[in-house]
Amino acid sequence: MPRVYNFSAGPAMLPESVLRQAQEELLDWQGSGMCVAEMSHRGKEFMAIAAAAEADLRELLQIPANYKVLFLQGGASMQFAMVPMNLLRGGAAADYLNTGSWSKKAIAEARRFGSVNVAATTEDTRFNRAPIQAELKLNGDAAYVHYTPNETIEGVEFPYVPDAGGKPLVADMSSTLLSRPVDIQRFGLIYAGAQKNIGPAGLTIVIVREDLIGQPLTGTPTMLDYQTYADNESMYNTPPTYAWYLAGLVFQWLKGLGGLDAMAVINARKAQHLYAAIDASGFYTNPVSPESRSWMNVPFTLPSPDLDDAFIKGAKAAGLTTLKGHRSVGGMRASIYNAMPEAGVQALVAFMQEFERKHG
Repeated sequence: MPRVYNFSAGPAMLPESVLRQAQEELLDWQGSGMCVAEMSHRGKEFMAIAAAAEADLRELLQIPANYKVLFLQGGASMQFAMVPMNLLRGGAAADYLNTGSWSKKAIAEARRFGSVNVAATTEDTRFNRAPIQAELKLNGDAAYVHYTPNETIEGVEFPYVPDAGGKPLVADMSSTLLSRPVDIQRFGLIYAGAQKNIGPAGLTIVIVREDLIGQPLTGTPTMLDYQTYADNESMYNTPPTYAWYLAGLVFQWLKGLGGLDAMAVINARKAQHLYAAIDASGFYTNPVSPESRSWMNVPFTLPSPDLDDAFIKGAKAAGLTTLKGHRSVGGMRASIYNAMPEAGVQALVAFMQEFERKHG
């Protein structure tokens, strides 16, 4: 069966060339006689893989030397707890921006460890936009400011980096990291689950400024202390070695494309093509304010939910899969992360136009 265009919000598509290289190396990684999944994480072979992956990631994102790069487990959801456990640092409160489903989960978890000031929320408008800077009501005593640059479920993305008023800015970049350049120095901490733009599920990247680690809340477990991983090159215990290896191949793929500047041009073009097709139609609707539309996750609805099943079945027959919207929102959602080729977006637009012709 030919490969489909997989529009899943995550786990998402991986670059085909990466999968082919992993296939070629599956039984014998570079003359080692082993699959990477069989290697000791402390052996020289995997240590070389890990070091190369970190170096490539640092190069792609231009990460300054005073930031640690950690390769962890537990997904972004584990970071909902690790962030306050490590960054409250005896402080009583943190600022959070509430812009969608993932923000709400982060807020709920942070409240287990301290006071949360919701500095802005768009829940009253069903999370259809990002708040502007003037709406942020920051607490001067907050230990840090947390936000979600891109909400995958609602398809809402911040068109700017918030000014945190001198406090460390923390960002859940699970769905945007590596999709375009990022000025790392504007952030105290960035975290991202890998299963969208980085690699397979099971790996989580944390990029954290060195001065923000080493003073966790009393009682923080060893395995939830960033210092533990910083001191042990992310190998205090056995890390997700194969996911780390595949992420390293993705980093090499991105460098081969021309880096994040080149990736940003491609991603912007994909999003613009899909949104233009929606806006030109009297059949499909995107619920997000244009200035807050996500590059990565494009939700849209049909004139009637009664058409949803026919759309999904027709799309699948055309090789376009996983387009059903999140159960909390409904409709459709096309996730067009880095590995989704432009041809996939073009195929989706062509199918949408033909479906509209038949059912409009």
